[in-house]
Amino acid sequence: MLEPNGPLPPEIYWRRRALAIGILVVALALVIWLVLTVARGGDSPGTTKAAATSSSSATNKPAAASASTPPSTTGETSAKPSGTTVANASGAAGAAGICPDQSLAVKVTVEQPTYKTGETPVFGIVITNISSSACSRDVGSGLQQVSVTSLDGQRRLWSSTDCYPDGAPDVRTLNRGEQAAFMVTWSGSTSQPNCAGDRVQVPPGAYAVVAQLGSLRSAAEPFNIA
Repeated sequence: MLEPNGPLPPEIYWRRRALAIGILVVALALVIWLVLTVARGGDSPGTTKAAATSSSSATNKPAAASASTPPSTTGETSAKPSGTTVANASGAAGAAGICPDQSLAVKVTVEQPTYKTGETPVFGIVITNISSSACSRDVGSGLQQVSVTSLDGQRRLWSSTDCYPDGAPDVRTLNRGEQAAFMVTWSGSTSQPNCAGDRVQVPPGAYAVVAQLGSLRSAAEPFNIA
């Protein structure tokens, strides 16, 4: 390139040439970026990250309540597994024999020793394999029964199977010393077999609760309603 007054000095010539090449590279990069943006439909890294976060949040939501738990308008529920269940339900039941009654122990617990009138007592059922080998047993809620009686055990006030007699099977294989734990919530009202008659709130006083699995029966556990 020649200037009107003569050729440019070499340093100015190469400087202008480098500048022109730089402008060309920037323009080419801009064209490539526009093409890629259109091809991706305008997505940005921020959009992708938000979508991934939303998916993770949905995965961590608590699971819906089991459809097998019967609806209740009295605050009662049938027996359901508690968060402390320690049992092997891996499908190995076929490899172990059926647990006879003498291989199991049933214990009932009360969440707190005293409840106020109108509160809903929560009871726990713990089934333990006390034998020396693994065995399997159906411990479903249909075979469980939790009953509230007078403190001396002479008067039956409520049973978990009066109004909810059916339950889904739940066959567990328990190794030696392993447990299956369940919880039952009581409305504090009386009940009769087949849910017959009126249900009334029990008065303040001392009571006892007993749990059963078939013919196996726990020791009575006292509690109070104030």
